Order: sequence, then C-alpha cells, then structure tokens
Amino acid sequence: MAWKQKAVMQEEVTDKPNIIALPPFIYGAALGVGLLIHFVHPVHFMPRRPALWLGILLILVSIPMVVSALRTLARAKTSFDARKPTTAIVTDGAFRFTRNPMYVAATLLYLGIAALINSLWILLLVVPLLVVIHRGVVEREEEYLERKFGEEYLRYKARVRRWI
Repeated sequence: MAWKQKAVMQEEVTDKPNIIALPPFIYGAALGVGLLIHFVHPVHFMPRRPALWLGILLILVSIPMVVSALRTLARAKTSFDARKPTTAIVTDGAFRFTRNPMYVAATLLYLGIAALINSLWILLLVVPLLVVIHRGVVEREEEYLERKFGEEYLRYKARVRRWI
C-alpha cells in the first residue's frame, strides 16, 4: 500500500513543467533591472510623445489578450499556474492564434512599459528576457505537454504557432 501512495505522490510531483521560475517574476526581474539602470543612467529611444502613445497602445493591446487567455483557461477548467498540473489542451480563444498568448501579452505589456518610460535599457533587456522565457519556461512547458498529452498536443502544436 505504501508503494502505491509513493507512486501517486511521485506522479503529482512530475505532473507539471519544470520551469525555472514563474513567468511574472521573470518579467518583473527584467523590468526591475531595466528600471534600475534607467534610474542611474537614463537613455531614451524615441521622442517623448510618440513613446507615450506607443506605450499606451501596446498596453491596451496586451490587456484583452491576457483576459481572453485567462477566461479560456477558466472555461476549460485548467490552471494558468505552471506550478499546478495542466488538465486540458486549450485550443480556442487566444490559443487559436498562439500557443503562448499569456507570454505574448506579457511581452507587449513589458514593451509598453518600456515605451511609456521611454527607456532604452528596458527595451534592450527584452532580448535576454525572451531567451530566458523561451528556454526556461516555454520549451519546458512544451516538453511537459508532449509527455502528458502526446498526439493531441502534437496536432495542436502543428496547427498553431508558438508565438505569433
């Protein structure tokens, strides 16, 4: 009986992607570093008024994308929290256009903040940020979903782009 309990506990431990950190913390860390550098040595990348409008536009585009993704996940009764098991492959809502609408939205939000602040440093940090998100989160989530859902996920993956 104890071995069955141990097997169930082991399955619960492995029934999640082995991501390096929660994505909001990764985005927040990059933003924090960029803000710190900008505070010490501000460098702007475009004139103030266009930067302001670009920032507002990017933020406004990111909001409905993340709301759609969260609602779609809720309807499918699966968690958006990478620390919890995924219970379904979600293929409607924003997930029809990208396999990672939450990360696309978070990146647009990040770029919108970079534009609002008009900080070249925050803008430049988007490159290492996306490398970390891709390698430390997205690839690991995809491996997990392939392991858990097999052919169902592979069909979805063949139909829908990873990003945009």
